Amino acid sequence: MNKLFIPVVLAFITALLLYIVRGIAFKLLHRWAKKTETKLDDIIIRSFRTPSILWCLAIGLYIGIEVSEIPKQYIFYFSKTIHIAVILSITIATANLIGKIFRNYIQKLDLPIPATGLAYGLIKGIILFVGLLIILSTLGISITPLITALGVGGLAVALALQDTLANLFAGIHILMEKSIRVGDFVKLETGQEGYVEDITWRTTRVRMLPNNIVVIPNSRLAQSVVTNYYLPEKRMSLLIPISVSYSSDPEKVEKVLVEEARKAIGEVPGLLGEPEPNVTFIPGFGDSSLDFTLICQVQEFVDQYPVQHKLRKRIFKRFKEEGIEIPFPHRTVYLREEKDWKKND
Repeated sequence: MNKLFIPVVLAFITALLLYIVRGIAFKLLHRWAKKTETKLDDIIIRSFRTPSILWCLAIGLYIGIEVSEIPKQYIFYFSKTIHIAVILSITIATANLIGKIFRNYIQKLDLPIPATGLAYGLIKGIILFVGLLIILSTLGISITPLITALGVGGLAVALALQDTLANLFAGIHILMEKSIRVGDFVKLETGQEGYVEDITWRTTRVRMLPNNIVVIPNSRLAQSVVTNYYLPEKRMSLLIPISVSYSSDPEKVEKVLVEEARKAIGEVPGLLGEPEPNVTFIPGFGDSSLDFTLICQVQEFVDQYPVQHKLRKRIFKRFKEEGIEIPFPHRTVYLREEKDWKKND
């Protein structure tokens, strides 16, 4: 009993002392992190706070086992178990750390891989796979046959999972090409349009304006014609058709439209002042009206709807004040009397 008492007490005291040192160290690090502007130190501290408890226990157990009189064959297995637990915890902590850093800073670093579910999953998967290889090496298992087996088995898996792999590589291609990015407003060739919520390993999710999600397989998206309203920039031209009667003065109509558009700058959210609004006499002469087009700039695609709404109300009110008529469609029909029709026969 005494033979076990001393190692257990030693292991407990060691783990307790390490835990106290850990607590003091994290408090000092936390105070230091508050003084810095970067979030990197906060992410590192949060990522290693929980695994460090396991490391304290592992070191305490290891010291207790080393000074105990347990048979060597059992000490070997205990030591291997502790090593594997520590390696596994370090691997998970590292994967979470790099994943969080990636998500927070990848866009600021301007790397060609957006912070999406696919990229995040690939990074964590690679780190966990490396950690698994290290654990196998610790257990004395040769990883060379494993890699060979994975190569042969990978070919069989690739044939069986053609659609899944096609979606995976299509997603990687979309991320690397950056033609579609998370947050972009896109329109699919099927007519659906909305914001790109995420690009995962299999699908791309688009949130439409009614707040519904459209899920598209990456392989189909890569082969589709997609309009990205955020490329090359968010700002876009807004064309508003305006029709007036033939009795109106085109010069006066143009002046009124430009004045109302300029007045709305700064008052209508989403309407931009550069370049300045202008009016073209296009399409021109209609069946019942003179047709103009008011051209102005909006901040992004969805701003066109409220901007059109407010501009049309302003223009309608101004047209009433200026006496400019908005015509109704009309047709002139000529009728022949029956006797005139018979004379022609």
